[in-house]
Amino acid sequence: MTRRRFGAGIFAGAMAAQTPPSRGEQRPTYPGIWRFRFGTPEPQTPVSARHYPVAESALRDLAVVTKCPISPSEITGRRSRRGYHLRLPLEPGEMIYGLGLQFQSFLQRGSKKTLRVNADPAADLGDSHAPVPFYVSNHGYGVFVDTARYAAFYCGDKVRVDDPHEPPPEQPEVMAAVAQLPKQFERYHMAKSSHVEVEIPVAAGVDVYIFAGPQMREAVQRYVLFSGGGALPPRWGLGFWYRAYGGATQDEVIALADELRSQNIPCDVLGLEPGWQSHSYSCSFTWSSNFPDPRKALDKLNAQNYHVNLWEHAFTNPTAPFYADLKPYSGDYEVWDGLVPDFAGSQARKIVGDYHDANLVSAGVAGFKLDECDNSDFTHYWSFPEISKFPSGLDGEQMHCFFGLRYQDTMQAIFERRKTRTWGLVRSSHALAAPSPYTLYSDLYDHREFIRAVANASFCGLLWCPEVRDAKDNEDLIRRLQTVIFSPLAMVNAWYIRNPPWKQVDREANNAGQFAAGWQDMEQTCRKLVELRMQLIPYLYSAYVRYHQSGLPPFRALVMDYPLDPQTWAIDDEYLMGDSVLVAPVVRGEKKRRLYLPEGDWFDFWTSAKISGQQWLDNDVPLDRIPVFVKAGTLLPLARVTQHTADPAVFELTVRRYGPGDLLAVLHEDDGSLSGPITTVQLEWRENEDAGSVSRPSNSTSMSYSVTRWERTTE
Repeated sequence: MTRRRFGAGIFAGAMAAQTPPSRGEQRPTYPGIWRFRFGTPEPQTPVSARHYPVAESALRDLAVVTKCPISPSEITGRRSRRGYHLRLPLEPGEMIYGLGLQFQSFLQRGSKKTLRVNADPAADLGDSHAPVPFYVSNHGYGVFVDTARYAAFYCGDKVRVDDPHEPPPEQPEVMAAVAQLPKQFERYHMAKSSHVEVEIPVAAGVDVYIFAGPQMREAVQRYVLFSGGGALPPRWGLGFWYRAYGGATQDEVIALADELRSQNIPCDVLGLEPGWQSHSYSCSFTWSSNFPDPRKALDKLNAQNYHVNLWEHAFTNPTAPFYADLKPYSGDYEVWDGLVPDFAGSQARKIVGDYHDANLVSAGVAGFKLDECDNSDFTHYWSFPEISKFPSGLDGEQMHCFFGLRYQDTMQAIFERRKTRTWGLVRSSHALAAPSPYTLYSDLYDHREFIRAVANASFCGLLWCPEVRDAKDNEDLIRRLQTVIFSPLAMVNAWYIRNPPWKQVDREANNAGQFAAGWQDMEQTCRKLVELRMQLIPYLYSAYVRYHQSGLPPFRALVMDYPLDPQTWAIDDEYLMGDSVLVAPVVRGEKKRRLYLPEGDWFDFWTSAKISGQQWLDNDVPLDRIPVFVKAGTLLPLARVTQHTADPAVFELTVRRYGPGDLLAVLHEDDGSLSGPITTVQLEWRENEDAGSVSRPSNSTSMSYSVTRWERTTE
């Protein structure tokens, strides 16, 4: 059907300077990407303020698409007294996803989302740690609205009076597909044509970018590569993380490190929480009396192959050594009696970054946890107001959108100068964040929402950590730890308990040193899970290399790989890890787990039983199992269990073969630096052979893969 352009909407098809205005096809700004300019955009937007350049070479390697996937005449806009209003089409049966780190919903068609930075969303209204104005369609394209405002997205749930009202022609295939969605979606009339309406407050114009597929995941890849490519962690970033008790002393942290090693619990990263600082709300960034000799402590921990990660936030206490220097480059409102650095300006980034480099990173700190860089309106309002002003010219609304990402840029610049990699945590991010080596986390703690967030983050080039920070009982602890092991960042955050949670999940008893009866059995269960994480690192690392090089998220929702299967459209509690592993986490109290396997043959990771896809299963879920399935045609490399990733034995592999045929897997090696080459190692197993072979390049690194065992799964 022909859609009618609304009101005084004008397609201002001013593309890049070399492209003339037109209502027809547009020449891409980058391969497979089109920019539409409406009115006069604000001077500071995610694109104009970007830290990382577009990965143009990788974009050229994707499938060639010469036609914009949305007709330019159907992308319209107009200015109003409220700001700027966009309208884009939705086809019958078209589903949209994304809009950042959404905890409470997944399939966004039919909803309204106001993308406001907020750590404590009270309802499913769009508030988020990372509200990204990007959505992707199962029809194979993505839309990015380049704004740092609290934009409102009406996702196909509004009808204008002057829209055509004649019944649309029946499309039996579309109606049959939509009918397979859960009943709660019936009221959204998804079999009809509709629109996405976007309102950007204040702005007099905006740039809109369209990302072509041809399929859904290619559209996401283009967005990630437009952002600069996916972040590549050091190997230790994919190991196990443990955050110590918030008030722990230097001796207690060292004792914890010794205990983890003596109990053979693998750990690569040891995190220190607020008690390491002399003043933490706001921050002094200087060591407290809990750490009388921090350099000695860091040297000892580094010698044990721990990478130390420090908690902090950016609000700067008057006792901070650089407070006076920072004051002219800060906002006009305080938070917790501290300055709010204007990270949109180079001066604040340099002052804060230089201090961290000279006093913390040079002493052996490997990374940071950047807390409280979001906002909160619904629990205890604490952050700077939207009416704030900053020397860079941003107001408080814009700064909330930028603050977490520019904070990451500030810290990343340290490691870029040192030509080394870091991996950290952050509580707020925004658009074009994919290249930043930080994983999001939250102060909220609903397990189902945490699982949904792993899948949702994949649409917008974000990574999410469903950390283990609390547990109602041992069952809850195990189920949460299972999810963490099969997630972007595997971490226990024990900031509020003095002893590891496997000794006692009850906070009061744990801090009193009262351990649960039989806690050693629980420790053994948790140890086995952490060991499994260590086994998965070669597979995970290669998934992250692909993210870095081609933009394909290492963890992603099923619908991204199977957009034509209506059964996947609303699945928010399963996800793919890499190309070949499907994970279906279990929450406390579940005895059976209903899950869906997409098309093809799959193998149970635990039993190697072969199962045909495109069907729903009702699995028994004993406490020691999380449902995990491996796609037929996979060679799955599993590393030898080590206590940390610096152990060369982590490169000794057992390779499992799933399914018949000549199979190939690609692994990656590098020296861990920012600029060193990434080489490939091929694992190959031919149909009629009893073992496979390893092919490596002549320039392999000093630690290179070797296969000690080849395993053929039974069918």
